[in-house]
Amino acid sequence: MTGGELTVGAVLARLEERERELVAQAEAARERVAELSAQLEELHRTAEEIRITRKTLLVLPEPVPPAPPPPKLPDHPAYQQIMTVFTAADGPLRARQVCEAMDLQIAPNTINNARLKLKRLVERGILAETEQGLFTQPRP
Repeated sequence: MTGGELTVGAVLARLEERERELVAQAEAARERVAELSAQLEELHRTAEEIRITRKTLLVLPEPVPPAPPPPKLPDHPAYQQIMTVFTAADGPLRARQVCEAMDLQIAPNTINNARLKLKRLVERGILAETEQGLFTQPRP
């Protein structure tokens, strides 16, 4: 053997080692490409699902919130009489006018009791107080 043959053998060994390294790197890159391709496919699929969902939502009608239940009138018959007065009224009424329409005695105590009932109806949303002491049925 000559010194040149050893050098060629060493070069061949080095080339063989380098080739194995490149093949291993190529295989790792191929695996990474496969992983990225699968990830890319999943992203495309998810984006398509989002597009379909958005398209579906755009054609759906807007949801209408359920109407709140109508306010409940207190059980006492005086409240029913008061509501009858307001149904027949042409405009807002004061407590005194409600008492007159109900043929009640016009006295401070009677007017105050009527005012308290009117305020209770306002609290329940059955009547509205448009200004201090002036009551009416709310408009829809």
